[in-house]
Amino acid sequence: QVDLVESGGGSVQPGGSLRLSCLASGRRFNINGMNWHRQAPGKERELVAGSTSGGSTSYADSVKGRFTISRDNAKNTVTLQMNSLKPEDTAVYYCEADWYYYENGVPSVGRSWGQGTTVTVSS
Repeated sequence: QVDLVESGGGSVQPGGSLRLSCLASGRRFNINGMNWHRQAPGKERELVAGSTSGGSTSYADSVKGRFTISRDNAKNTVTLQMNSLKPEDTAVYYCEADWYYYENGVPSVGRSWGQGTTVTVSS
């Protein structure tokens, strides 16, 4: 099992910036994808930005050029730098990790979610 803890949410005016962080912890795990999702009130959860262990990144069209995902594999952390924030970025942001480990040669895989951190963009 891998636990994820997020930090860095808050309230900001339009045009402002926030930085979200997520730390993964557990025993003997390896992480493949480490991603950020968000869920706005009344809407479905959506993938905002993704990262692979090899360093590839991807972004939703709505955040390209404004958000940057970065990852430190050695520290098992992923951050989301959010610039030029808009009111429509208001949502609960969730960190998600796809992990695996071997025990006695048998692989186990799973997906963990953080508890969510709220981002509010309002004047």
